[in-house]
Amino acid sequence: MITVNKKWLRLIGIVGCTVWMASCKQATDAGVKPSYAIMEVKAADKELSTSYSATIRGRQDIDIYPQVSGTIEKLCVTEGQTVRRGQLLFVIDQIPYRAALKTAVANVEAARAAMATAELTYNSNKELYAQKVVSEFSLKTAENTYLTAKAQLTQAEAQEVNARNNLSYTEVKSPSDGVVGALPYRVGALVGANLPYPLTTVSDNSDMYVYFSMTENQLLDMTRKYGSIEQTLKQLPDVQLRLNDGSIYDKTGRIESISGVIDPSTGTVSLRAAFPNEGGLLHSGGAGNIILPTLYKDCIAIPQSATFELQDKVFVYKLVDGKASSAPVQVASISDGKEYIVLSGLAAGDVIITEGVGLLREGTPVVPKGQSAAQPAAEEAPAAAAADSTQTETGKEE
Repeated sequence: MITVNKKWLRLIGIVGCTVWMASCKQATDAGVKPSYAIMEVKAADKELSTSYSATIRGRQDIDIYPQVSGTIEKLCVTEGQTVRRGQLLFVIDQIPYRAALKTAVANVEAARAAMATAELTYNSNKELYAQKVVSEFSLKTAENTYLTAKAQLTQAEAQEVNARNNLSYTEVKSPSDGVVGALPYRVGALVGANLPYPLTTVSDNSDMYVYFSMTENQLLDMTRKYGSIEQTLKQLPDVQLRLNDGSIYDKTGRIESISGVIDPSTGTVSLRAAFPNEGGLLHSGGAGNIILPTLYKDCIAIPQSATFELQDKVFVYKLVDGKASSAPVQVASISDGKEYIVLSGLAAGDVIITEGVGLLREGTPVVPKGQSAAQPAAEEAPAAAAADSTQTETGKEE
């Protein structure tokens, strides 16, 4: 009976040690502070590259429409052909226009002869009127006939000029140097000035214009940095062009103009950059992305993962006396999607938390990563040893 009581006492002792070890472990775990990555902010020169969606256009894209109606008699170019200013592109059927010109020339000759006759009659009537042979009415009638004939000659000459112009319009020529676009109409097609599509488009691709947009806030930030729009255009760095296949165009470009009107529907302003196109790699109508570098001198840059937004304001968590302390910061509107440029709210030497900010609260204890103590393991060791010793003694007595 005494032996049984001793066994029960030892068993109770083992259970008590186990409970004590578990309670110590829970207390230790509750006292462990979470660890987070931190960084000390420093002031330095920083260049951010911002990407903007862009469309590519030729320096001059001219839609070619015929000025007269008729069927295409001859096609003088092919798609993609390089042409010079004044080069023949199309020939429209000239037969009706040549006939119209001959008619106009004949009308001029007839009008000239009629005017000459009216002039003779008028001069003759002036002499007869001076001799009191004809009345003043006859003289005025002859004069009016002469003036009418003279006006008809002028009208006929104008019609002749018009007929010559129409005949010249049957030869459609390139208005500028460039590259021929698509040719939707072929020989025999009936064309006119009211076509739904142009005969072709001649694109001057020697230099390419790349159009992109930025928000009003980005433009204001950039303008304040350089002082004015004129100074902005002068001091902006060269830009790069990322093509649609992801490659970077081997030539840099310059921003030449900034629109003076903000689109009310999108809240953006349009900018134009010019790129050389000596190799003809760029084509009008293409797409890409403008990469605009912006240099900030002696500034503070922080990762965007270290920030959170609340009511349209940006905050960070500073590490103050081992605890998280939120602080509002003002950041530049231009960013590269990875970092923010801090304009105010942080100073060199401040320590901020760079990860897990969404899990933090004001006053949360924080231990920097790599500095957490191994105290829980040290405290568990004596308890585990005591439990092992108790179990050994129990086994021996049994």
